[in-house]
Amino acid sequence: MTTTPETRPLIRRLLGSDAAIAQLVVITVLIFVAMTAMNPDKFLRYYNFESISYIMPELGILSIAMMIAMLTGGIDLSVVGVANLAAIVAGVYFRIPAVQEAIGAGGAGVVMHTVAAVLIALLVGLAAGVINGLIARLRIIPILATLGTGQIFAGLALVLTGGPAIVGFPQTWAWIGTGKILGLATPLWVLIVVALLVAVALTRTTLGVSLMLIGTNPRAAIFAGIRSGRMILYSYMLTGVLSAIAGVLLSGRTNSAKADFGASYLLQAVLIAVLGGTNPAGGKGRVLGVLLALIALMLLSSGLQIMRMSNFLIDAVWGGFLVVVIAINYLRSQK
Repeated sequence: MTTTPETRPLIRRLLGSDAAIAQLVVITVLIFVAMTAMNPDKFLRYYNFESISYIMPELGILSIAMMIAMLTGGIDLSVVGVANLAAIVAGVYFRIPAVQEAIGAGGAGVVMHTVAAVLIALLVGLAAGVINGLIARLRIIPILATLGTGQIFAGLALVLTGGPAIVGFPQTWAWIGTGKILGLATPLWVLIVVALLVAVALTRTTLGVSLMLIGTNPRAAIFAGIRSGRMILYSYMLTGVLSAIAGVLLSGRTNSAKADFGASYLLQAVLIAVLGGTNPAGGKGRVLGVLLALIALMLLSSGLQIMRMSNFLIDAVWGGFLVVVIAINYLRSQK
């Protein structure tokens, strides 16, 4: 039986014309089948997938942020520093005596101060994004500029904490990272909302089209009347806010905040963005691709951990996975 005409357009709308998306779907399915075959009793347990749903969102949001930075041909190596700094500033807010007294009294004050702390964290991310964007407008190489600002943000985080982690967040804050909504993890809902909003922004707004054009052909963008400096500033502001959201999720899941949390997330975010079809030279990237790469690598990592493999070996597998996929993409492009 042939595929109905109604089915084909639906599949094309979901996957698009990008062959990398279809390739990621196949890779994800193969990884799922392989991990299931190796250890079905443990891998297919509900607890395993529930655990993934709590850990995956923070890395996924950082990967989406990295993709946005790459769209213009840049990169943001400060995302983890921004995430930790935002969470730590929120933790400092909770340590204010008046805030502690209001939280101790219970009631609506707890929710109000939790919302205030989230907004403060987002403002920190926005401010960090503005700093990165302004430095980018000076035409400093992005990899060097954001490496430097990342160290600055990490240093500020250390100054605020003195080294140890900030603990003692209210239960409402912990719920952001460990709670459930309609039976699904709260962080997973946050990832879904962020992914949808970013996907719409990149495909349906002037910002998204401008970022794509700047990354594809900067000279053509100038002739098209696009203010490249302003658009790049906006992209780093968005990256900073997304990093702060990831920081809130990470802090809520651990109920603490520290300057060196999620240190491995930086390279993993770059890996997932590239595996998701993002062109490091700019001009190409899709949220769907990033999500598929995220799911594939989380399934792979979970399966290897269940088999009690070393975390160092898992990192090596991730790196090898990246090399293989890049080689496949190169060979396909040559054809």
